[in-house]
Amino acid sequence: MEASDFADVLTSVREFVREQVVPREDEIEAADEVPEKLREQCKAMGLYGFAIPEEYGGIGLSMAEEVELAMELGWTTPSLRSMFGTNNGIAGQVLLTGGTAEQKAEWLPRLATGEVVASFALTEPDAGSDPSSLTTRAVRDGDEFVITGAKRWITNAPLADVLMVFARTRGGPGDDTVAPAKGISTFLVPTSAAGVSFSEHDAKMGQRGSWTCEVYLDDVRVPASHLVGGDHEEGGGGLHRGFVTAMRCLAHGRLHIAALCTGMSARLVEEMRLFATEREQGGHKIAAYQLVQGLVADSVTDWHAGRALVREAARAYDDGSDTTMGPSTAKYFCSEAVGRIADRAVQVHGGSGYMRGVPVERFYRDARLFRIYEGTSQIQQVIIARGLLGSAARG
Repeated sequence: MEASDFADVLTSVREFVREQVVPREDEIEAADEVPEKLREQCKAMGLYGFAIPEEYGGIGLSMAEEVELAMELGWTTPSLRSMFGTNNGIAGQVLLTGGTAEQKAEWLPRLATGEVVASFALTEPDAGSDPSSLTTRAVRDGDEFVITGAKRWITNAPLADVLMVFARTRGGPGDDTVAPAKGISTFLVPTSAAGVSFSEHDAKMGQRGSWTCEVYLDDVRVPASHLVGGDHEEGGGGLHRGFVTAMRCLAHGRLHIAALCTGMSARLVEEMRLFATEREQGGHKIAAYQLVQGLVADSVTDWHAGRALVREAARAYDDGSDTTMGPSTAKYFCSEAVGRIADRAVQVHGGSGYMRGVPVERFYRDARLFRIYEGTSQIQQVIIARGLLGSAARG
């Protein structure tokens, strides 16, 4: 994309977020739902396809451009970005990194416009940080696969039209002939398929308006052509390659989440600035007190450090020099940093920061999830350490 065109995209998104979404944050929080008008505006702006290549109807941003966009989206409630995040991120990336030409042509244009909403169905009750232990199973039956199992905390599942379902096609508990990670495949499962059902959407600590739920797969039949990467029993297709696909998608998503955290950090710093320069105690603006200044200074430093890390990691991702450790370092640092900044923002606000209806109270709850999903901070530590230490880190 030409630099001037991308600058126009950023300007449009910044104005939309700050003029249209920020005034409705309390409404979204209270209703636990993003208004339909905002959804339609996001579709019209192309936000459902910002990371999807132009040949499929998307905007086709590079990672360096995507992180700048994510920082703008991070200025407001994370539920806005979550609406279209799976189409561009972990779900859409399944097709971009592992799909056949036919699968891409069939699904990506509809994801890009928002006609179809996709979800990434990987996590299970007993398979979170270690997805290789998943037990959902897909069994071949002629020209179909029969899928049985359950998924948990699946973002956008209550609204989804298609699920990217990760299921075991060989190996599993009690079978040590195949490494657990080498027996997983990915399937395109329409939510209209017989046997697909959902729980009520989850009541979460924060990020209200972003819906997650459990997904139940009861002998769901899909054509063999819905195996992501193609159906080649002899190899060379998508069979048993689901774990590799998942890891690639998560690396992309981690860098995006890091940028989102950086955008929220910027908003929290601004909320601190506004409060500290307006609130008076002891006859002075609280900005005059050095202990308050220390909280602000630490927050600005965390924000700037995270922003620099995200931009450098995005550059390395784009040129292919680092598509694993960089995203993990960025996600680890920025998700932890925004938590620290949110805590300081509440402290600067004092009692006001503990009250519902005050932005920093809401962001304090919203930020907590960033250290958990798409790989916990502890998983990022393992990835980073193993990336540096190699086989020695595995004993």
